[in-house]
Amino acid sequence: MLEILFEDEYLIAINKPSGLLVHRTSIAAEETVFALQMLRDQIGQHVSPAHRLDRPTSGVLLFSKKEEILPLLKEQFANRSVQKTYLAIVRGIPAIKSGLIDHPLTSERSNKLQEAQTHYNVLAESEIPFDTTGRYPTSRYALLKLKPETGRTHQIRRHLAHLRHYILGDKKHGDNKQNQFFQKQFGMENLLLHARKLEFRHPVSNETIILFAKLPSHFQKTLADLGWPELQLEC
Repeated sequence: MLEILFEDEYLIAINKPSGLLVHRTSIAAEETVFALQMLRDQIGQHVSPAHRLDRPTSGVLLFSKKEEILPLLKEQFANRSVQKTYLAIVRGIPAIKSGLIDHPLTSERSNKLQEAQTHYNVLAESEIPFDTTGRYPTSRYALLKLKPETGRTHQIRRHLAHLRHYILGDKKHGDNKQNQFFQKQFGMENLLLHARKLEFRHPVSNETIILFAKLPSHFQKTLADLGWPELQLEC
């Protein structure tokens, strides 16, 4: 059963598990389980997603329960008035602890460059006594808070790959050596990218809605493995 974070007459939001597709796609035509259908079955009502999360990404996912509300929600995402906050565990520690990644990304549909910006802050740092690269006696990692200004496909994953601070568990844009090490050493099998917070205006009442999604167990385990078991997250 999906964890419901918010529900009223017009909207419903869930904490999407890692590995669950939002809806059917042409590249995953063989799949039979989707967040969209699961939620419809769970509440016995038609819903439509207001935005997307990558399949391996967990966290806040917002749906409309009424068709006339959907364009109003999508407009907020399109005009960048929705505030999205993600958490990620990455290889290495950024030298600059807070900054803006302003790096255009190629559209997978048009093959054209599109502007893309992501703000980041380092929340925690760790160094473990394992050589995962064959060059150093220890390995360093960081927990990042990320706020994308734009909404390009795989934007956060591609931006961090551009900085060579690959997200742990990212099989498409990440570092396979790191992924294999964490799978063997700690049993990690999921992408460590979580949509932690979503802030938007209710399309009917106009009140500010702020939703938080608790960290999944695999994310919490890796925090503990890296020495951050008691980390207090304010975001």
